[in-house]
Amino acid sequence: MRDYLKLLRFLKPYLGQLSLATVCMGFSAVFDGVSLAMMVPLADKVMTGKKIIIPAKLPGFVSDFVDKLNGTAPETLLNYMAIAILTLFFLKGIFGFLQSYIMSDIGQRVVRDIKAKLYRKFQSLSLDYFTRKRGGELISRITNDVKLVENAVSYGSTDLVYQTLQVVIFTFLTFFIYFKLALISFVLLPLISLPIVRVGRALRKLSKRAQEKMADTNSILYETIIGARIVRAFNMEEYEISKFNRINQDYYRLSMKSIKRLLILSPITEFLGCLAGIFVFFWGGREVIAGKLSFGVFGLFLGSLLSLVRPFKKLSQVNSLNQQAVAASERIYEVLDTSASVGESQSAFVITGLREGITFEGVHFNYEETPILKGIDLSVKKGEMVAIVGPSGVGKSTLVDLIPRFYDPQKGRVLFDGKDIKQATLKSLREQIGIVTQETILFNDTIRANIAYGNPGAATKDIEAAAARAHAHEFISLLPQGYDTVIGDRGAKLSGGERQRIAIARALLKNPPVLILDEATSQLDAAAERIVQEALDHLISGRTVFVIAHRLSTVRNAHRIVALDKGAIAEEGTHAELLARGGLYKKLYEIQEREK
Repeated sequence: MRDYLKLLRFLKPYLGQLSLATVCMGFSAVFDGVSLAMMVPLADKVMTGKKIIIPAKLPGFVSDFVDKLNGTAPETLLNYMAIAILTLFFLKGIFGFLQSYIMSDIGQRVVRDIKAKLYRKFQSLSLDYFTRKRGGELISRITNDVKLVENAVSYGSTDLVYQTLQVVIFTFLTFFIYFKLALISFVLLPLISLPIVRVGRALRKLSKRAQEKMADTNSILYETIIGARIVRAFNMEEYEISKFNRINQDYYRLSMKSIKRLLILSPITEFLGCLAGIFVFFWGGREVIAGKLSFGVFGLFLGSLLSLVRPFKKLSQVNSLNQQAVAASERIYEVLDTSASVGESQSAFVITGLREGITFEGVHFNYEETPILKGIDLSVKKGEMVAIVGPSGVGKSTLVDLIPRFYDPQKGRVLFDGKDIKQATLKSLREQIGIVTQETILFNDTIRANIAYGNPGAATKDIEAAAARAHAHEFISLLPQGYDTVIGDRGAKLSGGERQRIAIARALLKNPPVLILDEATSQLDAAAERIVQEALDHLISGRTVFVIAHRLSTVRNAHRIVALDKGAIAEEGTHAELLARGGLYKKLYEIQEREK
């Protein structure tokens, strides 16, 4: 119940609309009961010409109304009933439409809100969260899981309220007409409820497993679409197809188990309802034969009792929908309740520029339990260009990722002009930093929008000036739509060098005082590298620069080179100084020289 109430939190902003829908459902359910009650005068007075006989002791106004019906001529009563039935069904149609429309609107609003909350949460979470989670799994949260919640809200909540009201109304009718017979009939109710409860529990477990398999499916789709080139290059198409088919088959099996349990509820509840109906039919039939009950009233009692079967069937399906939705909401709340590991203090100060420099003070960092950086002490002055070199996996990228607070160190501090960056606002900190990486991240949008990313109000002349300084204006001008050319997913329509120059133009337009270049030319051929390097020279000028370079020949002109080994600083100095020392840097440099 607690999990279900947690699911209903999504409805809290729409309690007013939900109340209005409930009122409409109430009227619609009442009209159902009244339309069924019309069979009493129709069967007793109009069709058979007999008096209406109700064994229950009736309130005065009801007794007077029955007497009035008994005293009305069949022809007159038939005319009144024709008008009443038309009016009832007209009003029932209006209220039925309103309840369905309002509940559908609430369902769509809830879906919109959940998607918005999830996406906002994704944007607020720290990068370490995304290293632990698969992209396809997170996509599944915002698509498949949200869809299950929508079903529970749009259809489940409607049926839960409407069918419950019908149960109340038809139960009232049965007890009002013949209390003793109704009481005996409802002893059989637990027989109908038991399979609903048991199947619902099984469905919740199956649904959670099925949603996990759907996340696996989405993850494979995401990975193989992004990595399509690698799949083809290594002839792994059949392997990926086999892996996808295996998970797809698992999802199919779990889905069929859920469907089987869902479908079996209908015949079970119908059969148990039929047993109750037969019992009542024999008992009530004897009462009619004995003259203690009129045929029309008995028909109303039997109709009311049998009318309870459909609401119970619907409620069993609602229970199944809700169990699936509860499992989905658990996965949604798992994301919404996650706290970002990189937070911001309430009294955070705003950074307005770099005046002195950046300092790493006793910095230690672990990925989960694996130590990456061990006691890093490093000071970089304003305007200085520092190159970070070392073997693969030594922590070069991790070190510079601490500057914009993509991660926080477990021990030690990173200082910006002598102040701990943990005490600064994330927005103002990241406004001071531009990043160009070896894996250029562009978006499926126009070149103009990609260059102006983070500065959407930038003037056209500023965008073109940044592109010109990045040596990108010439190739952009040759494209059919120029700066309005859509470049495809991850910039697929551009070459590697062109993508890199767009990224450099983006950083130039931002004009940050601090620049991080993470192996920005490592994936380019010689011709493209020369053009991009010229663009980088424009970008570097006058800034505080951290360069991560695999090719050591590209960092000869750095003011200082820091060589990392086993998570610590092994040595630092200029290119000439480090070669003269004959340490790690010289070994790495000589290896690369021999490989040329």
